[in-house]
This record gives sequence, C-alpha cells and structure tokens, in this order.
Amino acid sequence: MDLKLKDKVALVLASSKGLGKAIAKTLAAEGCRIIIASRSMDELKAAAREIEEFTGSAVTYIAADVSKADEVEQLISQVASRFNSIDILINNAGGPPFASFESFNDEDWQNAFELNLLSFARMSRMVLPYMKQTGSGRIINIISGSVKSVLANSVLSTSMRMGVVGMAKMLADELGPYNITVNNVAPGLILTDRIKHTLPKGIDLNEALKQRAENIPLKRIGKPEEFAALVAFLASEQASYITGTTIQVDGGANRSIF
Repeated sequence: MDLKLKDKVALVLASSKGLGKAIAKTLAAEGCRIIIASRSMDELKAAAREIEEFTGSAVTYIAADVSKADEVEQLISQVASRFNSIDILINNAGGPPFASFESFNDEDWQNAFELNLLSFARMSRMVLPYMKQTGSGRIINIISGSVKSVLANSVLSTSMRMGVVGMAKMLADELGPYNITVNNVAPGLILTDRIKHTLPKGIDLNEALKQRAENIPLKRIGKPEEFAALVAFLASEQASYITGTTIQVDGGANRSIF
C-alpha cells in the first residue's frame, strides 16, 4: 500500500532510540523527510546513521529537551526555516518513574507534567501555524496502555497520559475543519531496551520474554516496527477520516470491552 507520505516533513520526538527511532525509520522508509530530536546529540547521530543506512534517506537531527520552552522554540524554528513546513508531528517522551502514589512529591509531579503533558501541548501548539498554512496535518501522541487498564505504580504516567487523551479529543474537534487529525497510540509490551532492562536477571532472555508474554493472547512481545507501522498509517492520507482516537498496540493484552 502506498501511504502517500513521500516528501512529507515529519518531526519525531524522543527518537534517538526505542519506539521513537522505530517510527522515524518507518516514516523515512515511506519517503518522509525526517527530523529526529532528543536530548543526546551522540545518540541522535548514531540513530541518524542507522536510519540513513536502512532507508537511504537523509535524516536531520536536532538536540532539544522538550520540557524546556526555549529549546522547543529553537527546534521548531530550525525545522520550519529548513523545510518551510511541518506536516507530521510525533509527540513522544520518556516516561516518568514508577512507584506508589505516596512516594512522589510536588517536584516529581511537576517534572512529569512538564515532560509528559505540557511538552505535548506546547509542541502541538507550535506546529499548528505550519499545518494550517498547508491545509492539513497529523499530530500523533505516543502514550501508554495505562490509559485503558490499571498498571501498578504508574500514577504519574497514567495521570499525565490521561490528560493527553483529553487534549487530543478537544484538538480533534477544534482542528477538524483545518484537515488536521489528532490521535493517540498506546503501546503495550514492545521489545525495546527499556523493556529488556526490566526483565529478571540471571535468566535466559528468551525464557524471560516468554514469561512476560504469558498473559498476552498472541503469546509474544511486540516488535518496535509493528508499533511504528500503525503510526505510519495514522500519518497517511488513508487515515484521513480517523481522528480523536486512542488505539492500542498490545497483542490483545487489554481485555477491556470499551
């Protein structure tokens, strides 16, 4: 299927590794002009080389901390001045720490708010003039399966991600007349380095993965490229009538009816 993404300008955040890098690689393979961004310049350079070798497409990389307003402004300014448009925004950020509710103080809550909710709002607001100018756009938020089902010790993540879900619903309503869609994608267990680091020590990797997948109907942990495939579809013209949704990629792990 031709997703008709050739030459679309896609800004992918937190994309030096993990799901963000997989998304950037998939969009680049579909012909997008890719800009990857994260805090580590060294990791960005390595990711850019990997994506370029895999796809044959040039990748622009810009270091930025999305929790800081001045760095976001500089990021958007650099992208806009180089490409004259921003067609696709992939909002993504590392998750806050996991622990019980009583473990967190005001500073922890403020940090989670700035990284996992305010940064999504800020980035979305700043790309809108460029999307409205071209009469179309895609905003896709990478959130968490915790918005659909209780995940132990995820109070910071769940609270902020639920805010993103509400914001996306409102934006879908406001931005529909401009042909701008806004959607959320919620990963379940996807095999990234972060997941590998949570596996039990002293046990064979394959056995550890098998144990983690026992309660997943497909009996395996997802691949980053499987997650990225849905994001690419939502960024495409074929998904032009999908907006305001939250879609899970979890192998059927969440048994909720709604």
